[in-house]
Amino acid sequence: MDESLDIAGIMNILPHRYPFLLVDRVTSFEPLKRLTAYKNVTYNEPFFQGHFPRYPIMPGVLIIEALGQAGGLLAFMSAEYARQDLAGAIAYFMALDKVKFRRPVMPGDRLDLKIEVLRQGTKYWKMRGQAFVGETLVAEAEVTALIEKPGSSGPIG
Repeated sequence: MDESLDIAGIMNILPHRYPFLLVDRVTSFEPLKRLTAYKNVTYNEPFFQGHFPRYPIMPGVLIIEALGQAGGLLAFMSAEYARQDLAGAIAYFMALDKVKFRRPVMPGDRLDLKIEVLRQGTKYWKMRGQAFVGETLVAEAEVTALIEKPGSSGPIG
């Protein structure tokens, strides 16, 4: 199933806002299975002022955050297929495994995000994410997320 989503649609799903919204467009979506999206990396990103002034590269933690946001989109967009009511819920990182950074991401790059479900439960989702620039794998990770409504009595309360 190919379903694209523009920035307005993304902002209707994710609570993140500039400068922390790190997904510009969803390009494909298969409920409960996978999602692809991208982030256009531009020189005006606020983190480039200090990371690093003479050699600007996107911080690795923000690449992983972009993968996490793509995973959140996958979970929230899949909610109706999973028969879950996720209205008002937030996805929280619970674990990161097998994180690898392979190449720097620089201004002018398009960061392509691919995320797929490994395991999905009522509250916990485990996904594998890969970030590419062109055909080159630049980062990857397995992400475990807790999805719940703020104020719930979850493990991070």
